[in-house]
Amino acid sequence: MKLQNFLTSLVIVGGLMGMPVQAQSDLAAAEKGKTAFVQNGCWQCHGFSGQGGVAGAKLAPEPKPLEFYNVFVRYSNGPMPPYSAKVLSNQDLSDIHAYLKYIPKGLDYKSIPLLNQ
Repeated sequence: MKLQNFLTSLVIVGGLMGMPVQAQSDLAAAEKGKTAFVQNGCWQCHGFSGQGGVAGAKLAPEPKPLEFYNVFVRYSNGPMPPYSAKVLSNQDLSDIHAYLKYIPKGLDYKSIPLLNQ
């Protein structure tokens, strides 16, 4: 929910401050991408923030190019099953990529006092 509120705020503020239409479009795609990420179960292996886990690779922050995902998701022959366009549309895949691009980088552990005692 935090990302949704953040993205919505950016769209509203951006519209008021003259944010370019492309940026507003990217934010809308990221919003749709988060929904597709959850609805298609991507979070089950890759985590809600694309951080990865035991069953799935790290996807964010700084995801690979969309072209990589277009090929990998469709033709995977590893632990992840391939997803055809009937299961995960090209638009949903593009929106998921937009969502992954908007996930911010975490703090450097050196900047967290408790971890440096």
